[in-house]
Amino acid sequence: MSEEKQQGAATGTTERQFALRSIYVKDLSFESPNAPEIFRGEWKPETSLHLDIKINPLAEDTNEIVLTVTVTAKLGDTTAYLIEIQQAGIVSAHGFEQQELGPLFYVYCPSILFPYARQAVTDLVAKGGFPHLVLQHVNFDSIYAQKLAEQAKGEGADKPH
Repeated sequence: MSEEKQQGAATGTTERQFALRSIYVKDLSFESPNAPEIFRGEWKPETSLHLDIKINPLAEDTNEIVLTVTVTAKLGDTTAYLIEIQQAGIVSAHGFEQQELGPLFYVYCPSILFPYARQAVTDLVAKGGFPHLVLQHVNFDSIYAQKLAEQAKGEGADKPH
């Protein structure tokens, strides 16, 4: 047994290891249901962005993180385009406390995956014949904090007063 492992075993701590095994596109969809008519009018779309994060356990200490990015552009009630990408990664995390895994999986990993998804969205919009779109940086820290606050509120509502 190595000296580090012996010290870890003696103190009850283990060495923390994080590894990004792979990054890939799991699913990708581009729809422009109203082309070519959508190109005839003035281009002043309302664009919406929706994010979702799923954690899929694969093996002990190994998970698939799936960041789903959905972008919709509309002119009034007419959809110009709809893009959905599931950008995924396989990560191994060993030696982390349970309370550390939430920020790791819901903040750090999506921050790594998002630039890949953003580039795919930019490319798809251009290839669809629409004006350039670059998604702005996303603060996954605040999204995670909001998720925790909503969970805490939900748990409080279940308790009798």
